[in-house]
Amino acid sequence: MKKQFAVVGLGRFGGSVCKELYSMGHEVLAIDTNEDRVHDFANFSTHAVVANATDENTLLSLGIRNFEYVIVAIGDNIQASILCTLLLKELNVKHVWVKAQNNYHHKVVEKIGADRIIHPEKDMGVRIAHYLVSEKIIDYIELSPDYSIMELIASHKVANKTIQKLDIRAKYGCTILGIKRGEDVIITPFPDQLILEKDILILIGHNNDLKKFEEEGI
Repeated sequence: MKKQFAVVGLGRFGGSVCKELYSMGHEVLAIDTNEDRVHDFANFSTHAVVANATDENTLLSLGIRNFEYVIVAIGDNIQASILCTLLLKELNVKHVWVKAQNNYHHKVVEKIGADRIIHPEKDMGVRIAHYLVSEKIIDYIELSPDYSIMELIASHKVANKTIQKLDIRAKYGCTILGIKRGEDVIITPFPDQLILEKDILILIGHNNDLKKFEEEGI
């Protein structure tokens, strides 16, 4: 289903979001104060404009209220990011996602109503760190300070055994959400699903439980 998005700020993060959404077939309004950046994204958005997103009249003239999602990806100018977020919430934009530079920035946009706050550098740093410390880990997504999703390579230790026989939930407190096998993904596998060596297990659980399973169970 095609959706309407506006991306404010066309730096590395905002530009990547803009390109990806457009490539997925969605309508994307790309906004930046830098004319060169806007020109660069003319072919990677439905409409690209040079505009100051901290001005209420400018936002209204762009029809920002018509967009279900607005991503505030303004770079190092925290003040501009905060003001833009405030205006968008006052204009009743349904979903405002904000890229935060630091914890102070996070706290402020959270208080003024940002619907989701993203720390791309921190999130990627966490994922890479977990990948570096274990050859078993393919990917790691932090859901909260206590819970995460982890992708692990199935070793010979669990190969040719069913989920029921391994009983991972009872032994380790983790739940298998899916199994990647080549190009295929098995979503919510049944208890009698056989695990093969080199399968990628997608698990959710408490960080301590995931770590224990990664160290002992696989």
